[in-house]
Order: sequence, then structure tokens, then C-alpha cells
Amino acid sequence: MNCFCKGIYRLLSLWMVCVSILINHGFAGKMKIVEEPNTFGLNNPFLAQGSRLQPRVTPYPVSGPAHLHRLAGKCFSLTESTYKYEFCPFHNVTQHEQSFRWNAYSGILGIWQEWEIVNNTFTGMWMRDGDACGAKSRETKVIFVCSANSKLAQVSEPSTCIYSLTFETPLVCHPHSLLVYPTLSEKLQREWDEAEQARYDGYITEQGYNNLLRDIFEDAGFLKSQKVKIKLPEVAAASTDTHSSLQKCTEDFQKQSDEVERLRALLTQHNIPFDSNPNEAKSTVSATVKDQHLRGDIGLFDQQ
Repeated sequence: MNCFCKGIYRLLSLWMVCVSILINHGFAGKMKIVEEPNTFGLNNPFLAQGSRLQPRVTPYPVSGPAHLHRLAGKCFSLTESTYKYEFCPFHNVTQHEQSFRWNAYSGILGIWQEWEIVNNTFTGMWMRDGDACGAKSRETKVIFVCSANSKLAQVSEPSTCIYSLTFETPLVCHPHSLLVYPTLSEKLQREWDEAEQARYDGYITEQGYNNLLRDIFEDAGFLKSQKVKIKLPEVAAASTDTHSSLQKCTEDFQKQSDEVERLRALLTQHNIPFDSNPNEAKSTVSATVKDQHLRGDIGLFDQQ
């Protein structure tokens, strides 16, 4: 009887050991599933669209040399170490961590905004208003370099949260491919010529000349406008309602004409001279300026 009990006890012990092994193996299998690597951000196709990268601003319209516009809608990538960089001309620059961490980093390094212009030349493309970096936003300058093929060649971070990208392309190999003047409309070219002439004649300072150039570049869409929009007072808006009808407009015009005639008679009575046709002098001066030979920069230079 004692031997029989010992046999039962050994069987029960063996059975408990087997059950314990099976349970531990089952839990281990479940833990292995939890520890399987996975990736989020743009690397995860199952992630909800609302959780992906969200730009803070909308890219500015395509601008600059017309032959570079064909780059719009294309993207070029470069992988360095564990990061993949993507440059989409006239759209944005992004960075994606190539790892299997659950919180792999993906971020926007800048969104297309404006050109950098130095000495009548497009010297870089600025991508601004990227993801937050402390108290400021990340931004990237893209430099164009002549090459046989179009590709993203180099990425660096010269200062905190300010990146530099080198983009190689055959589209900038011509000596005049990045000149600003030829890309302007005829109207803006005339404005630049007049500003150049005024600086040559000493009518404006160097700072005034640079301010005029910036206005021209802003009007062309090359630079982000810094002009402050002023909201008109309600009184001015209300005044437009006074001319809502042709009859009212005619009456107001007649009143103003009578007032002008009254003032002219009053000036004549007191022998005070006045200019009866101010537009004549203005047109004469304008014609004189346009007829002068423009000795300023015509927008061409020999790039070595």
C-alpha cells in the first residue's frame, strides 16, 4: 500500500511539472508576440491618417526659374545612418528614422516658402515652419549644384534645428540658369531698371535700392511678403455705399466740381498762382526718365 501511494505521488509530481512547463511556455509565447518589433509614424501603413505628419502651414505657390518647375510633384530621398531624408521641391523636407522602435521618429524639417536671392541669383530654396524645436521651428535651406543626374546628395545640420541640403541636378548647369532678372515679367523688369537708374543717379541710397528690389521680388512671388495688411476703418467702407447709384455719384461729382471752381476763383482773386494742369508736368518727367539710357545691371553675368 505504501509503495502504491509513493507511485501515485510520483505520477502527480511528474504531471505538475509537465503542466508547469506548458504554462510557462505558453506565457513565453505571448511575451514574444508583445516584444515583436513594430514601427509607427509614416513607416506604419496601418496608422490612422490623422496620426501621421501634419504640416503647420500650406506650401507657397511654385515660383522661380521656369525650368525648375518640372521638379514640382517629385521627391528625392537620401539615407544617412539610421535616417531617411526626403526632399520634395516646392513642397517640403521630411526626416524618417529607419528603425523598428515603436516610437520611431518622423518629422517635417521645413515647408516650401521662399527663395534666397543674392546678387541677381537664386542661391537657395528655403523650407520653413517645420516641426517645433523648442521655442522655434525647424527650417531647411536647399542648395542647387550642377550634376549629371538629379539627386539629393548631402544633408547636414550646421546649427540647431537649421538644416542644409545639397541637391544636384543638370537643370542648373547653364551659367544663366539661376539668374533672377530673366524670370521677371516685363513690368517688374522695368521697375528694376528704374531703381537701378535712380541708384546710379544718386536719387536713392543703397538701402532704398535694396528695399525696392525686395518689393519687386515679393511681387514676383520669390520672397515671402513682409507687407502688413491694414484693415480699413468701417467709415471708409461705409463711404462706398454713398455712391451706390449713378444719380448719387453724379450729384457728388457736380458738388466737387463746383467746389474746385470756387477755390480757383478765390485763388485768382487774391493773385495766388496755381498749377491748372498738374498731369502735364508728371508725364514730362516720366518720359524723361524712360528715355534715359539705363546703365545698371541688365541681369546677365558670366558665371565661372
